[in-house]
Amino acid sequence: MDSQTFLDSLTPGMPIVYGGNKVTHVSEQLAAAFSAGDRLVVLQDTGALLHIPRDEHTVVATAVESAVTAFGALGSVPDDAITRFYELCASNLDNDTIFDLIAKANAMDVEAARRKGRSTTRLILSDSMRRDMVSGLRTWRDLAGQRNVVTETIDHPGWSVDQVRSGLGVVAFVFEGRPNVFADATGVLRSGNTVVFRIGSDALGTARAIMEYALKPALATAGLPAGSVALVDVASHAGAWALFSDTRLSFAVARGSGAAVTQLGAVARQAGIAVSLHGTGGAWIVAADDADVADFDSAVFGSLDRKVCNTVNTVAIVRTRAEDLVPAFLASLQRAGDRLGAAPKLYVRERDRGHVPDFWWDETTIARAAGEQVETRTSVLPDDEIGDEWEWDGSPEVTLVIVDDVDEAVDLFNNFSPHFVGSLISTNQALHDRFFDRIDAPFVGNGFTRWVDGQYALDRPELGLSNWQFGRLFGRGAILSGDGVYTVRTRVTQTDPSISR
Repeated sequence: MDSQTFLDSLTPGMPIVYGGNKVTHVSEQLAAAFSAGDRLVVLQDTGALLHIPRDEHTVVATAVESAVTAFGALGSVPDDAITRFYELCASNLDNDTIFDLIAKANAMDVEAARRKGRSTTRLILSDSMRRDMVSGLRTWRDLAGQRNVVTETIDHPGWSVDQVRSGLGVVAFVFEGRPNVFADATGVLRSGNTVVFRIGSDALGTARAIMEYALKPALATAGLPAGSVALVDVASHAGAWALFSDTRLSFAVARGSGAAVTQLGAVARQAGIAVSLHGTGGAWIVAADDADVADFDSAVFGSLDRKVCNTVNTVAIVRTRAEDLVPAFLASLQRAGDRLGAAPKLYVRERDRGHVPDFWWDETTIARAAGEQVETRTSVLPDDEIGDEWEWDGSPEVTLVIVDDVDEAVDLFNNFSPHFVGSLISTNQALHDRFFDRIDAPFVGNGFTRWVDGQYALDRPELGLSNWQFGRLFGRGAILSGDGVYTVRTRVTQTDPSISR
């Protein structure tokens, strides 16, 4: 007899157990919004109560079902058809008549975002973004088929064992509001997977247009299953929660702001879904006692052209060089602000404020996403916030710390940063080797930090860049690309039918 019961309503103050021995309570707002057929996700680490309305859940479940069905059919689709899909989709985006329809949808998204006071820096579907999408799709087109590749063969008397790369299954993506990310997501088709993705609400209209005018026609003409690429057409965050709690997923990838991505990671993990998070960034540059001033200046300036995850966020300078490197750093920061037409913002610890000239404490106008604000050019930070990522939009924001030596800088990085990018400015190769061995980061360099990008560094569209904030990745590079999403199957060929154990 089925003893299952369903949650049809919530009452204000209702206790909800989480984390094994903790209790949170339903708010009046949540109780009023919850209806029969809705779902509640209880995050076991924070006690957050995530409300998924029935309609949003249905949209997501339908999209995942289509991807599951498509995955079952994709195994019998030849690699040539996948290759043809990439070329057809790229050609559609290259077609001015088709792209004009997409551009109109994007213009509406941009205008709507501006009315809400949101940043549109990454939302605008520029000519360069269009070219990058086309180039990315053609990169996947030109990549050799990655399905059923035998990676190892073990021979035994009368039988042999092949290790075979195969598709992982349905891969889910939640992306920030950038219209070009769908081209990255489709890369998982090359390794035999299907994809379901949700894009930020600001870019949803653009994503719908790309699907309708470029992607779906390419799937149909190439002969790929219709659900091979599915868009979750839900603007609310509930769509992402529903997607990342669907246990039919084989893998989940989240990109966006730090807090939102952390929450999505928790949703996926407690659903038992492997997840790769790409939310919190912010690179560190460390200047050693033998740092060349010109090299240091170039590294800082070259890492502040715009705000993305690999922008320099924290600069550590060894105390013995503070007298000449701090002025060089401040000059680089000012030049970066001048290039962007906005005053820079600096943060220091209380113990380091004496290294900052008096005029850097004057009030100035700082350009923020919500508008210009008058504030001091420099602010003091608590020690444990020196690695916090600055999500700046106009004015470059950087934290400065003065350290006794490179080892102290590495210790601060390992304790307070999101464990993402570390760069050392030094001429000492032994020190670079020690830095690489000790710093808990997947990306390590000796100059500017903006090289951390799958397309730029590896010539492949990236699905995301993983920091090590939630632990190192097992058997995976921190640049996640479409051809790197696979599993390994084992296939036996028995030539001697009499073999037994």
